[in-house]
Amino acid sequence: MRRCLASGERAEKETLVRFVLAPDGRVVPDLAERLPGRGAWVSAWREAVDQVVANGLFARGFKTRALADADLGDTVERLLATRVMDTLSLARRAGEAVTGYEKCRAMLARGDAVLLHARDGSMDGLKKLAGVAGEQAIRLFDSTELGAPFGRGEAVHVALTPGGLADRIKTECSRLAGFRSLAVGGKEGR
Repeated sequence: MRRCLASGERAEKETLVRFVLAPDGRVVPDLAERLPGRGAWVSAWREAVDQVVANGLFARGFKTRALADADLGDTVERLLATRVMDTLSLARRAGEAVTGYEKCRAMLARGDAVLLHARDGSMDGLKKLAGVAGEQAIRLFDSTELGAPFGRGEAVHVALTPGGLADRIKTECSRLAGFRSLAVGGKEGR
């Protein structure tokens, strides 16, 4: 349990983002929670990060002067997305992730696989796969983002076998959801 600088409420670490001070006094996101020094925690929501930056609350959290960039929320979003894609790439190399409708359908039919579906993908395909999956898909990435870990231009469906890498992706996606909206270009899917 950690205390959020924006709200003052205590929350689980998985729902927060840790920040540390660099030697030059700049605020740096510590998504892996491994950087040395005193940490300041903020809820994993763009509004919370923007509030802390706008009100200069990092100085209070670090008990010293702290310089935070105005676009810190954008930086956290980009780093979280990169972290998920790196983990997805690792899952692909480990044989724990597949792409393509038929491969995803087969993996989902076997058990508790995690389904990632492109925000700009067809809702029909998602409805068919979600019926097999028995739960909602994660829809935070565009098809070009999902295709990159597989060496493809685009991927609409990605399925992950249950396990540590899938759990890590789900945790990071839940944090990323506070920074990214579902809709693409004002609409959901085609």
